[in-house]
Amino acid sequence: MLDERSRTLLKALVEHYIADGQPVGSRALSRFSGLDLSPATIRNVMADLEEAGFVASPHTSAGRVPTPRGYRLFVDNLLTVQPLEARQLGAMEEALHGLPAKQIIASASQLLSSLTHFAGVVVAPRRASSRIRQIEFLSLSDKRILLIIVTTDGDVQNRILNTDKTYSPSELVSAANYLNQNFAGFDFEQIRQHLASEIKQLRNDITPLMSLALAAGDAALSENATPYVISGERNLLDVEELSSNMKRLRELFELFDQRSSLIRLLDVSNRAEGVQIYIGGESGIATLDECSVIAASYTVDGQVVGSVGVIGPTRMAYERVIPIVDITAKLLSSALSHQSIGN
Repeated sequence: MLDERSRTLLKALVEHYIADGQPVGSRALSRFSGLDLSPATIRNVMADLEEAGFVASPHTSAGRVPTPRGYRLFVDNLLTVQPLEARQLGAMEEALHGLPAKQIIASASQLLSSLTHFAGVVVAPRRASSRIRQIEFLSLSDKRILLIIVTTDGDVQNRILNTDKTYSPSELVSAANYLNQNFAGFDFEQIRQHLASEIKQLRNDITPLMSLALAAGDAALSENATPYVISGERNLLDVEELSSNMKRLRELFELFDQRSSLIRLLDVSNRAEGVQIYIGGESGIATLDECSVIAASYTVDGQVVGSVGVIGPTRMAYERVIPIVDITAKLLSSALSHQSIGN
């Protein structure tokens, strides 16, 4: 556990780095921390913090920057969240007032983006799980198969399966017939539960194909069942820490397009109370290693139905962003619940 002096210096370093974006040296810390310490003493404390993994020294500078672990300690124990001003709160309420449900979701995403200057995300309420009317497999090449899914509400989804072996046309027909005859009218979760108990009765050679089909089909229909609105992605082009690495930036935009990993991460916030903060690698998504995600769930009539979030660099003004996400989630809950009562 850090002593009070170390905590004060770490807090000063994180706050100054967030505001300025430049590595912080010991002389600057002696001015900003409010502590009557010599630069030499501060250097010793910084060396201890670096050894403990809370700060790091970039190769190009004698100053130090916070690590994800340093940000985590700062957010959990040292941060003072700034309440929103009444004027800003009123503007947020006005932005979501009296809109149709779909427009409220989009407006909430835009609100998060415009207030934070990062990317704002809203995962809309899930629709009921789609049920299967028909499944078909078509061979594209030796080890590539097209999975065609037709749902009971007429939606058609296609996914390409890359297999470890080549399947004959008769094997593909046999697998499709088995699924259609036994599981028409089921959703993929129900199919998975039934197959878990019946897997031993299936021919060994089509078991891997069934597993691939279930995973791909479930992902396809989950994406379709979970509308997802993101605004302000281009704001991240103005973030120096992210825009300086074009490969990572491309991966980040691909993540936004691909959606499912991000939706799973935001879904985790649905199972927890309050604002959830994922710093760097805590998200479990490699593309977000240099980002932080601030998320909170929202409700309709007291039932958690979705989540809102902001995605930005680890160097963000957490004391500002956290209440913006929190209030947006609460305003969205109120607006959607009011519509539910009106209906």
